[in-house]
Amino acid sequence: MTFQRFAVLGAGAWGTALANALARAGRAVTLWAREEAAVEALRTRRESPRLAGFPLEPSVRPTGDLHEALAADAVLLAVPAQQTRALASKAAPALRRGAPVIACAKGIERGTRCFMTEIIAQAMPHARPAILSGPSFATDVARGLPTAVTLAAADADLARALAAACGSATFRPYHSTDVRGVEIGGAAKNVLAIGAGIVAGRRLGASAAAALTTRGFAELVRFGRAFGARPETLTGLSGLGDLMLTCSTAQSRNFSLGMALGEGRAAEPAAEGAKLAEGAFTASVLVELANARGVDMPIATAVAAVLEGRLSIDAAIESLLTRPFKAEA
Repeated sequence: MTFQRFAVLGAGAWGTALANALARAGRAVTLWAREEAAVEALRTRRESPRLAGFPLEPSVRPTGDLHEALAADAVLLAVPAQQTRALASKAAPALRRGAPVIACAKGIERGTRCFMTEIIAQAMPHARPAILSGPSFATDVARGLPTAVTLAAADADLARALAAACGSATFRPYHSTDVRGVEIGGAAKNVLAIGAGIVAGRRLGASAAAALTTRGFAELVRFGRAFGARPETLTGLSGLGDLMLTCSTAQSRNFSLGMALGEGRAAEPAAEGAKLAEGAFTASVLVELANARGVDMPIATAVAAVLEGRLSIDAAIESLLTRPFKAEA
């Protein structure tokens, strides 16, 4: 399996950064944008409005033509989780049979409770689904700073070939066949990062932040085990690694949303397309799935209740602090 031509569907900050990473890996890249104004900006200024200050690599070719973009060996879907199905359905007729389609969003679809590769399998039946996730900020990738992620596909040879095709000296994908484990890490950590942001916004201190991150990871592990995720995936880049990143800095959109909530400021999960906090849309469905499997996730449950206005932040904190004492497990 040789992958030389890539299509990146979605010219937001993450899609643009990934397009540049692929170009640095020596691949021919077509970057598709939905809006004509965005395509024009990419063509004339060689820069995405969503990732200002980072010029496109010379081998990245912008387009607004989906059929043109999909004349590729492999495709990256770089749109938000809740938009993935619509774009996958739109792109399906033009997709080459058997082409790998790599989901790059970290979330779970509301209503259907589907993970991203499940959406691809349903909307693009001739595709080979894969998932890319891990501790990575778009600006770091765009700058060419060292970044390691996980790329998973059910077929080990496919995962290995895609990782080799996407990798470069500064962008290192580790390959895996634990698709569900990788998806769970990316989705759950966003919800937990909102909780970490609330702790920071409420000025509860470093000790509380460490406690929330640690106990949040315990929730992620319990949830992952219920879905058959492998331990090494949950403690790896796409699980613990991504959780550590997003729970520690305001550069994380989910952490920033939590901070705003903790400080009592009005906070929108998607005030701008480029500022989307995926965890705000994933929280409720994550809790639904956890309850359906009998998985105890008190932090995620509290975050979902706060986001939905069913619980004040102070009441949420009290509910967590007054839980029965028990052994650590």
